[in-house]
Amino acid sequence: MRIAFATQDSLHINAHFGWARQIDVYEVDTTGYTFLEALKFEGDLKEDGNEDKLEPKVKALQNCTIVYVSAIGGSAAARLICKNITPIKTGSGNDEIGDVLARLVQSLKHSPPPWLRKALSKNKPALTFDDDFETIEEEVIV
Repeated sequence: MRIAFATQDSLHINAHFGWARQIDVYEVDTTGYTFLEALKFEGDLKEDGNEDKLEPKVKALQNCTIVYVSAIGGSAAARLICKNITPIKTGSGNDEIGDVLARLVQSLKHSPPPWLRKALSKNKPALTFDDDFETIEEEVIV
């Protein structure tokens, strides 16, 4: 799964989503994590009420499951959630990206907490009635 971090220094989760000039993206699975890319954003990002600055970020994160931020506005959070991207606000701005990634890998290896299972399930295609029926039918016949 792809995980993103709003950051000012590529070490800490220390940027407000709307104001972030950089969002680092990693691939995470049970074997570890790999840095994929640093997404860069330009313009007047600190202007409150400028909703146009959000769309390029949401679009750039379309393949991500989770984005960690130090802060996020309601409008941005709603846009991410509508795209099945889970925003997670960290506490202090001192949280290290590497620590969060290591904890995610351990969670995936063992028993992911409910919030992580929910985030992961958003990326799976929904079962249709026909899928459910075929599964049940196969179980009865066998």
